[in-house]
Amino acid sequence: MSRVGTPGLRILTVIGNRPQFIKAAAVSGLLRAAGEEILVHTGQHFDDELSRVFFAELGLPEPDRQLGVAGGSNTSQLSRMLSALEPVLAEVAPDAVLVYGDTNSTLAGAMVAAQSGVPVAHVEAGMRSFDRTMPEELNRVLTDHLSSLLLCSSAQAVANLRNEGVAGELVDVGDVMVDVAVQIQPRAREKRELVERHGLRSGEYLLVTAHRAGNVDVTARLERLVELLLGLAEPTIMPLHPRTRLRLDEAGLLGPLAGAAHMQLTPPLGYIETMALLTNARALLTDSGGLQKEAYQAGVRCLTLRPNTEWVETVQTGWNHLVDLDPDAVRAALGASPPSERPSLYGDGHAGRRVLEALVRRFGKQLR
Repeated sequence: MSRVGTPGLRILTVIGNRPQFIKAAAVSGLLRAAGEEILVHTGQHFDDELSRVFFAELGLPEPDRQLGVAGGSNTSQLSRMLSALEPVLAEVAPDAVLVYGDTNSTLAGAMVAAQSGVPVAHVEAGMRSFDRTMPEELNRVLTDHLSSLLLCSSAQAVANLRNEGVAGELVDVGDVMVDVAVQIQPRAREKRELVERHGLRSGEYLLVTAHRAGNVDVTARLERLVELLLGLAEPTIMPLHPRTRLRLDEAGLLGPLAGAAHMQLTPPLGYIETMALLTNARALLTDSGGLQKEAYQAGVRCLTLRPNTEWVETVQTGWNHLVDLDPDAVRAALGASPPSERPSLYGDGHAGRRVLEALVRRFGKQLR
């Protein structure tokens, strides 16, 4: 952990999955240059391919604490995270707890801090799909109402929080994932060898990801997803989340999908290779929130395999299509021409600096 810089700023950061690793990469280095950060990895993504490679590629410091909490139901996992985080919080005695996004790790960090009287700062606050059947929606809403400092990615997020009457301070800092994308996407786009190693040609294939519980844990929807993918008419590559692979195997769907001539299934990929495949794809089909934004930043059309999204601005600009699991909607979206304009939606690539400034102003003494 860092112990240099502003002695009055000690932040306990809680992360647990790939999108949070990316977001933390935009803030952690800045934070450690200005104060002290204790980085806690809950273990929510325990697979080495989902974790360690991201730390290495993004230059994220190794976690100061590894809690090893993985698997089980949402309730079970949350309970175990709370139990594991409580003694860490007591030992570290931070000025604030910093959390990212909308996972169980996010809510656990916010709950254990709030119950201990420690302020919570939430990066990516205010995002709403307005679908309370999504565990992620419950996590983000509860976290926002526990937070003292709400660090928002967009004006829409600020408006959502004002409408809800949250008690914490609202700051529009922009999207920290854009900071990372600005740095990495141009280099990744040129790494065509990472595309060609899969037998693909730039601009002539589709990239697919699916991991949301609503798509892969419900057998009927998983069957619809596979039917949709089998009906695609062009080369398609799909890195498989471990849980998605397990669910496909349990349902007897992995074989048919892997055997389709146009489909290529791979293990989870590192960030650089994922960005190379994304930036060179004709289109992205995904249920991931983070990849929706990264596709927008890359100028790649996104087809969101959900009926809703928290990133509504990407839909309003015409770059993102909410197709759910409807093959007709997918065909229509793939056949449409991309918009002629792509306005800046989530900041200028300096959101991490604004996060740091907000943290220092609220919880520290002064920024060096």
